[in-house]
Amino acid sequence: MSTFALLAVTGLGLGALYFMVASGLSLILGLMRVLNLAHGAFLTVAAYAAWSVIQMIPDQTGWLAMVVAIVVGIVAGGLFATLTEMILIRPLYRREIGQVLVTVGLWLATVSLIHGIFGADQKIIALPTALTETTAILGAAIPNARLIIIAFAVVLYLLLYFFLKRTRYGLIIRAGVENRAMVSALGIDVQRAFTLVFTIGGMAAGLGGVLTGANFGEIDPYRGTAMFISAIIVVVMGGMGSITGSAVAAVVVGLMQQFLNYYATGVGDFAVVILLAVVLLVRPGGFGGATT
Repeated sequence: MSTFALLAVTGLGLGALYFMVASGLSLILGLMRVLNLAHGAFLTVAAYAAWSVIQMIPDQTGWLAMVVAIVVGIVAGGLFATLTEMILIRPLYRREIGQVLVTVGLWLATVSLIHGIFGADQKIIALPTALTETTAILGAAIPNARLIIIAFAVVLYLLLYFFLKRTRYGLIIRAGVENRAMVSALGIDVQRAFTLVFTIGGMAAGLGGVLTGANFGEIDPYRGTAMFISAIIVVVMGGMGSITGSAVAAVVVGLMQQFLNYYATGVGDFAVVILLAVVLLVRPGGFGGATT
């Protein structure tokens, strides 16, 4: 039972990280029809920005350092995403091939720049003592950092769901996707709403970048790429534009990888790809099937 509990919570923690990255990607791809292949770069830039700021704080294992890292990561991810949308994506909204080429170039350039500035060596993320300790759940010693990550993912899901369903901008974004010309004719600045979507997506990726570092205890220039690949699978499996679908898919992928890789090394990742193929064949719209 203790092994099952440990694998379950660890899988949920991994799924929570996937959701943080995939949620922003789902909004950008599902609502704006922009295939942003540089999304992993938002995560990487945010993680290194947070790490750089932590180095300036004397007590790097204190709660202040952790809070500052999270705030810096969210701001850095959101700012990078905003600039990307305004400078690179905005002129290419109706040119899908251009979007792919530009975002791939940005992704490669960002990874190379981070590698050149910080080197290829992994950077250790110091955590508050309380997060390095464990909590007993069903006989298993669960790292507190995993529980915090799951809590952040739940809060993020609730905030995004409320934003899309209960706010004016959420309504504008969903209406603008359906009929941008009509919404613009009503005097509403749809472009500003779309920029906001990109910013929110970058902020979610930034949060995921910092917490990914907390989960693994380190960051490197290629972590964002690995997380992005998993996020793409989650978005497609969950249904593009569906926050709820992405949440469900992230949990399924995280648990599947954790359990299968424990009992049969390497099988988990392969099984996820097989599941993706099955979902696309049986339910092409994904778990969500609609923007929710």
